[in-house]
Amino acid sequence: MTKIFRAASLRRDGGEHGADSGGALARAGLGLAALGVVFGDIGTSPLYVVRAVFTVHGGAVPLTDASIYGVISLVVWMLLLIVSFKYVILVLRADNDGEGGIIALATLLRTLSGGRPRAAALFTVAGMFGAALFFGDAVITPAISVLSAIEGIRVALPTFPATLIVPIALVILLTLGWMQRYGTGRVGVIFGPFMLLWFTGLALIALPHIAAHPEIFAALSPHEALTFVARHPAIGFFAMGAVVLAVTGAEALYADIAHFGRRPISAVWFAVVLPALVCNYLGQGALLLEHPEAIADPFFHLVSSQWALVLTLLATGATVIASQSVIAGTYSIARQASRLGYLPHLRIRYTSASGAGQIYLPDITGLLVAAVATVVVIFRDSERLSSAYGLAVSTDFLLTTAMLLALTVIGWHWRWWQSAALAVVLGVVEVPLFAANAAKLVTGGWLPLLIALVLMVVMLTWRRGEAVVAATRARTEGTLAEFAAQLQKNPLRRVPGTVIYPHSLATTVPAALRATTALHRSLRDHVIILSIKTAPQAHIERAERITRTQVSPRVEGVVHLTMRYGFMDIRNIPADLEWAQHEYGWGSWKLSEAQWVLSHLGVRSRGKNDDAAPGTTSSAATGDFPQLARWQAWLFARIARHSASPAWVRSLPADRTVEISREVIV
Repeated sequence: MTKIFRAASLRRDGGEHGADSGGALARAGLGLAALGVVFGDIGTSPLYVVRAVFTVHGGAVPLTDASIYGVISLVVWMLLLIVSFKYVILVLRADNDGEGGIIALATLLRTLSGGRPRAAALFTVAGMFGAALFFGDAVITPAISVLSAIEGIRVALPTFPATLIVPIALVILLTLGWMQRYGTGRVGVIFGPFMLLWFTGLALIALPHIAAHPEIFAALSPHEALTFVARHPAIGFFAMGAVVLAVTGAEALYADIAHFGRRPISAVWFAVVLPALVCNYLGQGALLLEHPEAIADPFFHLVSSQWALVLTLLATGATVIASQSVIAGTYSIARQASRLGYLPHLRIRYTSASGAGQIYLPDITGLLVAAVATVVVIFRDSERLSSAYGLAVSTDFLLTTAMLLALTVIGWHWRWWQSAALAVVLGVVEVPLFAANAAKLVTGGWLPLLIALVLMVVMLTWRRGEAVVAATRARTEGTLAEFAAQLQKNPLRRVPGTVIYPHSLATTVPAALRATTALHRSLRDHVIILSIKTAPQAHIERAERITRTQVSPRVEGVVHLTMRYGFMDIRNIPADLEWAQHEYGWGSWKLSEAQWVLSHLGVRSRGKNDDAAPGTTSSAATGDFPQLARWQAWLFARIARHSASPAWVRSLPADRTVEISREVIV
């Protein structure tokens, strides 16, 4: 394997981010923290997986001894093949400069594609679709986890009114959403120890049942899974539609690699999480061999009724942590998507002065909580909700596998037979998983897929609309070279001082610069046209961020600066400008006293008489100029209307910042 992975070091630090620098104690601390953040989703799967398998499609999987052995074996080998082999051993090595997640993988592949437009476009769309699938899954996960935990009350208190389960779940979920504004820094310190208690409990409550029926260890053999599927292909097919629930959350291992590093995540998985999960699933199988009537809720029947309430409280805490992990992952994916231009600018609030990763996105939180609450009200119990779970996850698995295979070819430079062998191994597992979950489409699987498709339309419309606006601006604003020629031909009166014009396009003139020179017939002594770009890399060192060009050798004091940030870098524009002032010897420019002039661009969809409307710019043109369909223009204009200003704008000095507005019609 060493030879195979020799070319995998496509990052500066191997994705470890401190995992090796603090010794054994630091690694243990990272591992404990990862236990609380990374494994919440997959760690709460035992609450509902076994019951879901035997109730899928109205009980298509019969509750026989052979089925119990086969189902438990399927679950165990899904954990080994998909999570252990694919994600922990392979995918965790595919980080983008230390960052993980499907968007980071897509941007890495886009970089490695060598500027080939079709390949770059394909990987971009794949990243968008992967993000959309993640959002669809993020709506289902908190709902099914919290409902499953609260349903344990009925085991402890059989007379507990079932009608109260949904209201209790809604209160927990709404409270969780409300708490996001305060951040997780304070309560986050207990996540790791609590989840360590949870995983320890998963194993302990299963051991007595395993001891009573040690024959359940036969389920560890892949022979049981293969025999079950071979003898009963139709039943095995339906079972796989629910078995996939055991590996939901596997993508979180990859998404959180930047926070904890590959080695701590891998160590915790193999040392704590995997043994606890396997032990619990074996325990549930052993329980069902003796008490098949426990299928109503096999997890909570692992303990006696007097302990069921304690287990319910513990499970509720674990599902809240799992939901918190999903929300944090949604924030991270949304921020990456926004910075890469897949989504508009989002309102971001930092909830910790010391932790850049601790953020709160009000708009995303509101949408997510509303969607999760709606799902809870519609489905009302975890058994019905399990029919909606799995299609988005299995699709995401296939998408990740496809991109992993592409990386083995263009990034890791594997031989063709190595990539082909990997494709066969993963395809044999994941294609049937996808097919089995596709059968859930009409019974609820449409829900996360619909969410993903809606978000995909939004992202594609946003990117297309941004391209139309950029082309419109390039056509109407004129080039910097033309502007410099005009200044040379008709020199303007120079006024003492420095002014900075942020501008998204590198080759055109900011609308605010044209407006101010036309109005005042003058130009400051020092003019900086500042373009801020997002690179496909996760991080860029400060010394490599800034490039400077003179607009014209015959026009003094007018320069163009381009600042390139990684898609996970913190953007402190004033601080980087101070560095540039020192680096380029601009002490006389006094950037700390400079005025900032922003060009605000309003967007609206076209009306009947807009081509002739004064004070506006229309995107209508002939030739190959990009256009939007009418419905896309309508959607893009409304998204743009609710788009926040870039986060770095809020760091500008309010008393030295002005904004000049202009409208573009699409």
